[in-house]
Amino acid sequence: MARRARIKTRTKNQDGVQRLLWDFVVSEQAKSRLHSFIDLFAGIGGMRLAFENAGARCVYSNEWDKYCQQTYFANFGEIPDGDITKVRADTIPDCDILVGGFPCQPFSIAGVSKKKSMGRATGFEDKTQGTLFFDVCRILKVKRPKAFLLENVKNLRSIDKGRTFEVILSSLSELGYQVFDDVLDGRRFVPQHRERLVIVGFDKERYGDDIGFRFDLPTPTHIPVTKDILLTDVDDKYALSDKLWTYLQNYAEKHKKAGNGFGYGIAPLDGQTRTLSARYYKDGSEILIERKGKNPRRLTPRECARLQGFPDSFIIPVSDTQAYKQFGNSVVVPLMTEVAKLILKKLRNLEESESDDEFEE
Repeated sequence: MARRARIKTRTKNQDGVQRLLWDFVVSEQAKSRLHSFIDLFAGIGGMRLAFENAGARCVYSNEWDKYCQQTYFANFGEIPDGDITKVRADTIPDCDILVGGFPCQPFSIAGVSKKKSMGRATGFEDKTQGTLFFDVCRILKVKRPKAFLLENVKNLRSIDKGRTFEVILSSLSELGYQVFDDVLDGRRFVPQHRERLVIVGFDKERYGDDIGFRFDLPTPTHIPVTKDILLTDVDDKYALSDKLWTYLQNYAEKHKKAGNGFGYGIAPLDGQTRTLSARYYKDGSEILIERKGKNPRRLTPRECARLQGFPDSFIIPVSDTQAYKQFGNSVVVPLMTEVAKLILKKLRNLEESESDDEFEE
């Protein structure tokens, strides 16, 4: 009897192990069918959240700031690679989509002008050398993803009288991508006026040049307002001191008399805030919350996270100063989630057409 019991127990255990192994295999197969992406200039992972929410999987991340790396690790369990300029493109995993919010830098045209004067051709290497956009281009050239999404400040279009943006578009086109761009505002998804330039590209060599991508974003049923993201119990340390509050009022009054619009911003509770910036840690003046009979207060880091559309489950392991910088530099997660969905939908449609063409042949 004891021997039979041991056999039954062992059989049950084996069945349990087999089920676990089978579930793991199925899970890994399901993952392999998801579109993959690499997360460059990753910050704290706002783009990663967006693409994972849309149904893609991350196979590589890169971010040089050590504090952002801490936050990224706390939430995704991995530390991104460091300095992108020192990473060989051929060591980066293959991917379907390259994602990145590269820093905004003007390009030097001295070398380009010299080559043109000598009648020599110039390429993206000549035009973008010395900028982090160059690293985006060299990785696109080597890895050849099916698509990419790049995000930047909307002023990128006008820097250096538009020449910087012209170099970016021409470089991406030269690499064989059909490029689409638009300025999108996150205010439909979060209670914040935040305009960002979004650049999306698809591989023309793979899909042709009649791709027809559009930024057709859905209209939410509920437009969020400031009070939706506020905490009910906030520490007094976020209140402005008498000295700082007096200074901000005097500063605003001085510029008002001079006919300028500079000054602090009291966020309307039933409206939307100004744009959260990386300098918010200095005085918080662009977004202040009014308090009856008291000095106004800054947003807390958690409220800043909510203002950018991060879930409350998102871990904030760094100081308030670093958190303000991180969320001020991040993306509006629900907005980018919708853009990611559009890219993935377009890729599925393009891949279906590609399969149909192969079948007909």
